[in-house]
Amino acid sequence: MELKTRYQYTYFINTFIVKENKYSKYILKLLKDTRFQLRIFKKEKDLEIYTHFLPKMREFLFRTFELEDRQKQAKFEELPMETRAAILARYPSITFEYNLAQDIQGKTVDENSIFFKIQKVGIVLFHTGICFLYIKTNIEDSEEFADVLNFNYKFRDINQEGNNLKNYDNIKVQADSFENIEAIQDFIHSITGSNIDALKLNLDIERFYTYSYTCIKQDAWNVSTSFENIKNEFLKYVNILSADSNTNSIFSENAKAITISKYSKIGISKLGVNLLSSDCDIDNYTVLPAEFENQYFYTYILSLYLKIYLKKLNYEFKEGKNIEETRKKFIDFTKRVWIQEITSDDLGSLYYTYIKEVLEIEKLYNDVKNKYNILYSELKIERNEKMSGFIVLVLIATLIFNIINFILYLK
Repeated sequence: MELKTRYQYTYFINTFIVKENKYSKYILKLLKDTRFQLRIFKKEKDLEIYTHFLPKMREFLFRTFELEDRQKQAKFEELPMETRAAILARYPSITFEYNLAQDIQGKTVDENSIFFKIQKVGIVLFHTGICFLYIKTNIEDSEEFADVLNFNYKFRDINQEGNNLKNYDNIKVQADSFENIEAIQDFIHSITGSNIDALKLNLDIERFYTYSYTCIKQDAWNVSTSFENIKNEFLKYVNILSADSNTNSIFSENAKAITISKYSKIGISKLGVNLLSSDCDIDNYTVLPAEFENQYFYTYILSLYLKIYLKKLNYEFKEGKNIEETRKKFIDFTKRVWIQEITSDDLGSLYYTYIKEVLEIEKLYNDVKNKYNILYSELKIERNEKMSGFIVLVLIATLIFNIINFILYLK
């Protein structure tokens, strides 16, 4: 049975790194760019986010909640732009949203094309210089789940250097902000720059992480139709495979699945997070899509941040430069982020745990911790040796002084 979609969207997430000593200037650049706007989180509008995350994690991810008061916001906006950039640079994390043009281009009649619209573009920035550009898309004028699979499979690689744009001739952009795929590539590069620091950490900056939601029509998944009948399609979806690819009905080695409800499942792989649901449950096209692109989305962003920041610390320890500074960063990271619970919601906690397992974040943390312990021991030994040497010098100097005094006394 060919699956039909009721509702669908996909976020494509691109990682880039800004040097820490240039982070404030990068924020200033965004403040000056009229196409971007700082997202100020508000309790009423973002209530699900506010109630989902525990206070310490909410402060880490959504510090701009403190600017929701109109008077505070007005005072903040009265400050010189350079001052605002300096203040925001001290926030653990901030989000900028891109102002997209609303007009839609006329469509070319082509039955082989997949038309898609870009709904949202934004950047999540962390004070360590680790940033995430996200692009929210949805397919237009198609109910075919196969189109979702093929679109996700192709679009996640559009940023690859040397990629043949002809491979995307059948994917048409339907937003005035971007004329074609090449324009999207140019836009991404204008945001991320050369991204050299990401390459140093061996990050795959040419392939997007894929974060996708699809609610299919209940004909294929309902009270009388088992999920097993569509399991292969779910596996293609989770593993970002094309519609005509073959699967062995198994997850990749580290992938995980979470049952959200009777008719909704999340698949987590190293390539992304993808949720498949059925419209036989009305929540799956009303309530759940909003939850998935708010608290679930930021939980995923946080997890990606943990992984990349630990890789960054690992690299700095290996480099052996400014070891003392790196040690302080690791201790601060452990206290402020690593040991903190992010939510009291059981399902949210399980989701976070599974993502960390799939991304092997615990393993990365232990690797960094081992390096920290070794280097700390070496520094301690070095300090003890220096102290011992200093004490010996003091004793020798004291002895010489006493001998001289004794000789002078005898005279």
